[in-house]
Amino acid sequence: MRAGVVVAARPGVEDLAVRAEELGLHSFWVNDTPMVHGDPFVALSLCAKATSRIRLGIGVTSPALRSAPAAASGLASLNALAPGRIVCGVGTGNTARRTLGMRPTTAARLENFTAALQDLCAGRSTEYREGDRVREIRFLHTGADVNTADPIEFVVAALLGPKAAAVAGRRGTGLISFGLLDSTAWHALHDARRRAAQGTYREPGSHMGSGAHSYVVTSLHVLDEDEDPHGDAARDATGHLVLSLLAFAADTAAFAEQLGPEEREAVRRLLDRRGTAATAPDRHTKLYPGYLGRIAPQDRDLVLPSLMNTLALVGTRDDLLARIATLEQAGVDELLIQPVIDPPTEMAQVAKLLT
Repeated sequence: MRAGVVVAARPGVEDLAVRAEELGLHSFWVNDTPMVHGDPFVALSLCAKATSRIRLGIGVTSPALRSAPAAASGLASLNALAPGRIVCGVGTGNTARRTLGMRPTTAARLENFTAALQDLCAGRSTEYREGDRVREIRFLHTGADVNTADPIEFVVAALLGPKAAAVAGRRGTGLISFGLLDSTAWHALHDARRRAAQGTYREPGSHMGSGAHSYVVTSLHVLDEDEDPHGDAARDATGHLVLSLLAFAADTAAFAEQLGPEEREAVRRLLDRRGTAATAPDRHTKLYPGYLGRIAPQDRDLVLPSLMNTLALVGTRDDLLARIATLEQAGVDELLIQPVIDPPTEMAQVAKLLT
C-alpha cells in the first residue's frame, strides 16, 4: 500500500513536504479548514516549489467554502507549479462548515461543484450560476498563468453514506475518508461507487484525473516491546482523531445517539470541559479550537480505547501490517497519516513500515 501524510498549513510546511519526498512517501496533503488552519493553496505553492516528485493534495475543499472559479484557479495555478502532481479532495464541508457554526452542503451541490472543477481544470467551459443568473465560463488565459493540460486527480470525501460515493462514481473520481478503517464499510463505499458509475457517459478525451484511487486518513503508532496499547504515548498519537469525533458528536445529536454509553459519557465530559452545551448556538467556538492538533494531557481520559481502535492504527509492526493488508484487500490504495506529536519521526515511521 502507498503512504502519504496530511498536515495543517503553517509556516515551514514546505520543509515537511521535502522530508516526505526524501522518505519516499507518495503524497503530501494540506487541510482546508479556513477558520482553524492556514490556507492550503498558499502552503502547497511553497511545497510545489520545494519538491519535484511527491503528489500534493488539498484535503478537502468544498462548494460551501469556495466558488468553483476560485477553487479551479487555485488548482490550475498549483498545477502550473507542479504539473501533473496535484490532487484535489472535494466534500460537503462537514468539519470546515461546522467550525463556522454552519451545516454541510448537499450531495447535489457537491456533484455540481466537482463537475465544474473537472471541466475548468481541463480547459473546458462550464455553467456558472448565481441565483437565477447563469453564465458559461472558462479560463480566459492559460499558458504560463494556469495549467489545464496536465490532469488533476479528484477524490470525493465519503464517510459511511452512499451518496458521496455515488457522486464519485458518476464523476469518475476516487474516494477519500477520515478514520474509516472498517473493511466492510470500504467494500460498501466501493460498491456504491461502482453502481453509480455503471452506464455513466464520459466525454472522449476528458480529463477525469489520473485514476480512481481510494485514500484513508488516520494516525499510526507502532508499539515498542511491552508498551501499553492504550498508554499515554498511544493516546497522544491518536487523540486528535478521537477528539475530532467527540466534537462532531457533541455538535450532532443524531450521531451522538448512535454511540455507546461510554462514548456518550465522553461527549458529555468534553462539553463540560469546553464550557458549552450541545444546543448552545456558539458551541463551535468552544469545540473546535485546536482541532486536529496535539491534545492536552488532561484530555487523555477522553481518548477511549474503543475509539482509538476504530479510528487509528495502533499495534505491533505485525499487527499493523495485518490491518493494512485487510484495508488493501478492501480497495484502499493509500494510507494518509496525520502526525501531530513529531511529524518528521512519524513520517519516517510510516515510510519504514510501508515503503
